[in-house]
Amino acid sequence: MRRSTLGRGAKLATLPLGFAGRTAIGVGKRVGGKPAEAVFSEIQRRTADQLFTVLGELKGGAMKLGQAMSIFESALPEELVAPYREVLTKLQDAAPPMTLRMLEEVLSEELGEDWRAEFKTFDDRPAASASLGQVHRAVWSDGTDVAVKIQYPGAARALRSDLRAISRLGRLFAVLAPGIDLKALLAEIEARATEELDYELEASAQRVFAAEYADDPEVVVPYVLHATPRVLVTSWLESDQSIAGVIRNGSPEERDRAGFLYATFLVSSPARTGLLHADPHPGNFRLLSDGRLGVVDFGAAARLPDGFPRPLGELLRLVSDGDWEGAAASLRANGFLLPHTRFEPAELADYLGPMLAPAREEVFGFSRSWLRGEAARVAIPTPENFSRAVKINLPPEYMLIHRVWMGGIGVLCQLEATLPFRGMLADNVPGFAD
Repeated sequence: MRRSTLGRGAKLATLPLGFAGRTAIGVGKRVGGKPAEAVFSEIQRRTADQLFTVLGELKGGAMKLGQAMSIFESALPEELVAPYREVLTKLQDAAPPMTLRMLEEVLSEELGEDWRAEFKTFDDRPAASASLGQVHRAVWSDGTDVAVKIQYPGAARALRSDLRAISRLGRLFAVLAPGIDLKALLAEIEARATEELDYELEASAQRVFAAEYADDPEVVVPYVLHATPRVLVTSWLESDQSIAGVIRNGSPEERDRAGFLYATFLVSSPARTGLLHADPHPGNFRLLSDGRLGVVDFGAAARLPDGFPRPLGELLRLVSDGDWEGAAASLRANGFLLPHTRFEPAELADYLGPMLAPAREEVFGFSRSWLRGEAARVAIPTPENFSRAVKINLPPEYMLIHRVWMGGIGVLCQLEATLPFRGMLADNVPGFAD
């Protein structure tokens, strides 16, 4: 075990060392006459190649961070993200599989030494993999085709180790994505890590979703057959591809359809289930041959017994109506503005207005170029932007909602989907239309 931990640490340690070496080489090329922009772009490309390859191999917290980063790639400048977009999108769907010995170890501990007797057939080859576990196809003892989600051995220890190590890698992420708040992202991942490691807790959330969507014409949620802390058995979901595949290869019509189903589910499910599916990365959303959206991975779920908070809907309505004086008062009343700060309505409109365009327009075209422009606009380190940013606060109860909102917007921009997003909010978010 100790050797494994040291191996993980050594891999992560190569990242800042590699960055230092690439920076030194870059300085040398600059002295030799190569343009600074070209040198910086080359450093970014090589850093990204190494960073996301190592993150994928490590799984655990490193893999989960890589998946979170892959959602936000829409916000990065095209000339920077293009060389490593393929690496990022691969992280949304797969990670290297565990060995057969590891597989046997976990299943024996969780289901008993004679665990194969629980299945009519069991495919030892993984059908899919993710940050904390992998999925195998099997046939349950009653003849049901099932997906068996198995947690990687030592996933909890690895997750804690990765998060500690990654916290020291802010310099690298600042090179790749200067506008992303790595500290806040890591804090959010760590806060939910314990829940995502408990497959019995995940099963309880999935049962709620599966019951609500049992006869839904647009959404399918696999039902749970069996769960232990590290093994989850659910009905098998036969799908053609994930939304990540549509991002890579979809036609405009396929992108719009996938975006509509994806956004409708994320926006409407809290009111229907009292829960928010809080892991919006595209690999968790599958497109079925009958046109429905299959949803998997309920390890991260926020409890919203009354659906989205009414103050959020009221705030979006004020913004969509152009009532920035009312919006400023609402932000302050609900803890979104720090005490004793002054934020003029016109200044607030200038700062937040463009980012909330999807809530104002009847039909909105999500795009990478729009998101990159907004990210650049608010992230430019000017004194004016700094003074605005330090006034904004995110109350803890909105942290997960914010993560899903931003992640979902990122995916819709990757899809380049055109949607009636305002109408979705009006139909599903309390306080928006009433």
